[in-house]
Amino acid sequence: MGFLYQIGIHLFILGMRTASLFNQKIKNGIQGRKNWRNLLDDIPKDANVIWFHCASLGEFDQGLPVMSALKQKTPNAFILVTFFSPSGIDHYQKREHPVDKALYLPFDTKSNARLFLQKANPSLAVFVKYEFWPNFISECKKAKVKTVSTSTLLRSSQIYFKWYGGFFTRVLRSIDFFFAQNQETKSLLESIGVKQIEISGDTRFDKVLQHKNRSTSTDSILRQFTSEGPILIAGSSWEAEEKVVKKFLESNANTKVIIAPHNINSSNIERIQSLLDCPTIRYTKYKEYQGNRVLILDTIGHLTSAYQYADYALVGGGFSGSLHNILEAAAYGLPVFFGPHHLKFPEAKSFIDGGIGFVIENAEQLSEKIKALGNQNELKQKIEAFMQSQAGATDKIVGHSFIAKTLKQN
Repeated sequence: MGFLYQIGIHLFILGMRTASLFNQKIKNGIQGRKNWRNLLDDIPKDANVIWFHCASLGEFDQGLPVMSALKQKTPNAFILVTFFSPSGIDHYQKREHPVDKALYLPFDTKSNARLFLQKANPSLAVFVKYEFWPNFISECKKAKVKTVSTSTLLRSSQIYFKWYGGFFTRVLRSIDFFFAQNQETKSLLESIGVKQIEISGDTRFDKVLQHKNRSTSTDSILRQFTSEGPILIAGSSWEAEEKVVKKFLESNANTKVIIAPHNINSSNIERIQSLLDCPTIRYTKYKEYQGNRVLILDTIGHLTSAYQYADYALVGGGFSGSLHNILEAAAYGLPVFFGPHHLKFPEAKSFIDGGIGFVIENAEQLSEKIKALGNQNELKQKIEAFMQSQAGATDKIVGHSFIAKTLKQN
């Protein structure tokens, strides 16, 4: 299987290069990897390099609390971050971060992995959540670079736990330590012989609570639009959620809606405006409130703070199986609604079990469940208490003896 993987990765690279002729996002990824060798040349020779690999922007957000804490605790720390996806490299700068250098992860060939480690010379390699590239992990082992996985989330359906997945199973066994999100992930790792595991939880809880506590500025447009409510916010919405909003508005005449679409290009914004049978206004064109029932956030990086101005949140992706971040809304005490396809997201189940998250399939269910919520202040307190109870994953990771020992040796 290892031999087949080496052939497969080269075929994958060839396929990516071919696809880049027709897909701009893939083209950006190919072009962005051209100069990765030169980008590593200016890392200070005496730096204590801690390398984080994040598949995309979501994993970067998950790794941010650990990056920040290690930057503060580690003398001469140099935070190096690699991304596989263009969405990570294009947008990570919009976050408050401690990153010293970020670049695309070179494609996972043996020669790329070996040269990357020689140039970067990390004291610790941190893989956030998932995406374990075999050659990079193998070369880390050969170079005696300690590897950890944080906020690890695995499912029994993945190849690591299939009878034919022996090669990939061995990749997981090569990781020195796992900080798992939940008991299911820990049990799966134990079933393949991994022993160095601790259940630390999900660092995203720390991330959203830190953002809430640090966010002190107010938004005059959102404050004016939401001066009278109630307010529903549709966060990272897709067409399925926007159709729910359309029907919801028809039967909830007193409610106003903020829509923060996942895709903010002009054609998609125009589609949303055409879909809704009521006055809408784009955030970037807002001057003063003129009776619009819908405000569309046609901006990037605005959604997280916007949740504080709403009463309820409908989070996108739950109708397609790609549920977006529901923790951002809950950090502000909002009850969260989402579509029925959420099985890959354990936080959704914990929200449902805790009575702070609710599955809906249509606008009628959304209306009914909002009306059945009861005392809003009591629910807000319950949600905020739940979020606080889940915090602390960052301290468990950064304070663990394995991390401390590894970084002390370098």
